[in-house]
Amino acid sequence: MNVDPSAAVHTSERGRNRRGRTKKISTVALLGPAFVAAIAYVDPGNVAANLTAGAEYGYLLVWVLVAANLIAVLVQYLSSKLGLVSGQSLPSILGDRLRRRSRLAYWGQAEIVAVATDLAEVIGGAIALKILFDLPLLLGGLIVGVVSLFLLSIQSTRGQRPFEFVIIAMLVIIAIGFLAGLFVGDVNWGQAAGGIVPRLEGTNSVVLAASMLGATVMPHAIYLHSALSVDRHRRDTTASTGQLLRASRWDVVLSLVVAGSVNIAMLLLAAASLRGQAGTDTIEGAHAVVTANLGEIVGLFFGIGLLASGLASSAVGSYAGASIMQGLLRVDIPIVWQRAVTMIPALIVLGLGIDPTWALVLSQVVLSLGIPFAMIPLVRLTSSRTVMGEFANARWITVIAVAASALIIVLNVVLIVLLALGVE
Repeated sequence: MNVDPSAAVHTSERGRNRRGRTKKISTVALLGPAFVAAIAYVDPGNVAANLTAGAEYGYLLVWVLVAANLIAVLVQYLSSKLGLVSGQSLPSILGDRLRRRSRLAYWGQAEIVAVATDLAEVIGGAIALKILFDLPLLLGGLIVGVVSLFLLSIQSTRGQRPFEFVIIAMLVIIAIGFLAGLFVGDVNWGQAAGGIVPRLEGTNSVVLAASMLGATVMPHAIYLHSALSVDRHRRDTTASTGQLLRASRWDVVLSLVVAGSVNIAMLLLAAASLRGQAGTDTIEGAHAVVTANLGEIVGLFFGIGLLASGLASSAVGSYAGASIMQGLLRVDIPIVWQRAVTMIPALIVLGLGIDPTWALVLSQVVLSLGIPFAMIPLVRLTSSRTVMGEFANARWITVIAVAASALIIVLNVVLIVLLALGVE
């Protein structure tokens, strides 16, 4: 028997109204889920992609971050709206609608995305621990995995709100860590403004643009936000759908203004302080140059910001992976096992001594390739009156969302063709 999830939610809401239990709740009290999802936009993959872009091309790719952040605002709001209105996460809805083979195939690509996500987060955290405490990368990766499990235990034992507070605190640390360098760096603001004009220079710039896009509009964050909204709001508040959607808009805009500012700050810092200097092709090398040029304090902030980024994003990524497995495989897999599955490839990379910074950049390209698989169903579902009822997307929102999806797909196709042909 197929049940329309939107009908169930609307019926439940009418029931709350009849019993007089729906009440006005402060918008501030409803903020939080988007700030957790925003951690995905400032993870170590972003650090690697943005620092590499700034060091190699200066201000050339500023426009990629601006465009990606604008797309991210729309996508994250649609993901949240889907969860709030339907009462289900995106993976859960797809799990209900897809046949078994299609569902398993879809889970397969989503799991690859989860592995690529964890690759960036564990490696980034391990690099930060090496920078700060000179720990071996493999040991650092294990520590990141263990700490991320501790952060996840806060959500499972104390609930969603305390988990949000911890993640938001870490987001503040990340912002301070990567914005600090701008106060002492010599940014050319005229050239930075010129970087808003879209242009590329060769295959490598396309690879970096795709990795920056993948690091900003991350597919696992699309799956995640719908689950966060369900877990936080539909299960523990009595606010109306309209108020929840208004609060979600503020939540998304505020959180992504913070995340977008951090991303742009990374690129500007690299363009101003790392361009043309030897050794900046790795995060460790970039840290050394930043420390030499801008001082020990800025270097310390950089390392702390990177560590907070790795730890927080690793926990949030595991949350997303669990929601993907639960929705598409229809089984509750202990978070420890989910964590182990996605963390093993990262530990293998660290153990084999593969260049961690380049592994981070390539992981973001994989994420970029996974974006359409999340965005296309999201746009279709949020545009459906069968699923969303009166809250279905307006036509102009659907047009913009389709255009954003097409832009990402075209960029990915160009990337694959250029790499296949070996064009430089």
